[in-house]
Amino acid sequence: MFKYVLKRIVLMIFVFFVILTMCFVLVKLLPQTEAQQFGKDANLIQQRREALGYNKPILVQYGIFLRRTLAGGDWGISETLYRGQEVWDVFVSKLPATLMVNVYSMLFSVPLGLLFGIYAALKKNKWQDHVISTLVMLFISVPSYVYALLVQYILCFKLKLFPLQMNSGTDYFSWSMFVSVVPAVLSLAFGTVASLTRYTRAELSEVLTSDFMLLARTKGLTRGQATVRHALRNSMVPVFPIILGEFVSILSGSLIIEQIFGVPGVGQLYLNSITALDYNFYMLLTAFYTLIGLVSGIVVDISYGFIDPRIRMGER
Repeated sequence: MFKYVLKRIVLMIFVFFVILTMCFVLVKLLPQTEAQQFGKDANLIQQRREALGYNKPILVQYGIFLRRTLAGGDWGISETLYRGQEVWDVFVSKLPATLMVNVYSMLFSVPLGLLFGIYAALKKNKWQDHVISTLVMLFISVPSYVYALLVQYILCFKLKLFPLQMNSGTDYFSWSMFVSVVPAVLSLAFGTVASLTRYTRAELSEVLTSDFMLLARTKGLTRGQATVRHALRNSMVPVFPIILGEFVSILSGSLIIEQIFGVPGVGQLYLNSITALDYNFYMLLTAFYTLIGLVSGIVVDISYGFIDPRIRMGER
């Protein structure tokens, strides 16, 4: 297990540096905005560019970039979006909004997904199962931004139950703020609920038809007792790593949903940095999203061995 984890971490670091290097090279091939166009901030931006080695060969620039960012934590300053402000400070200030929306979404979607999946498995091949399975395929097939537009039109515009946009400010635990993020939470939750329902239904249906379940029934257990004591425990082995991976990825947020509902999080910041050609923001957020994705994959794979002791990672 230790060798497997160590191998995965080494491969993760390698992939992370490959992606970071590719993005850095591609960014350097793009045209840079002349410092003189920034007016009173021109001298500051020019000084920071010289410190980052913008006038030196690209390999030297890459070495300076790695030394200042990964070793020193200095990702530079914003040149267009938040002119003159530290990129890292702006990023940290945007992270709580993304966390809030995604944590609410997970707390809403995980219990519903498990309940719908269990109910569909227990009602297999009946009309309840057919209805749930049809809705699951519908919600999985439709992109999340379509739900966002429907939620915004029906719940916000027609019924006027919620505001169209998330409230501004940093009072994240107030009731008005919670009400304002409900549309974004619902839009993010639909896909997760459908995905968990599908996985739970498939795994539990397979376990319910296993030989050991028949043995449990012959020993005198009722269908409900056999399901709760044996079937649910075994069917959750492949489902819990998926849930764990979802919780790890809540930091990444949703690029389109945050843009639609005006959530001032890292997802909206990423899109704005690409539009505004703010390369320092782009490099920081690219590194952030890449790392979150790689860590999520490792956590999911490793969690199998802890959830089910019968699974041994790296065994031949």
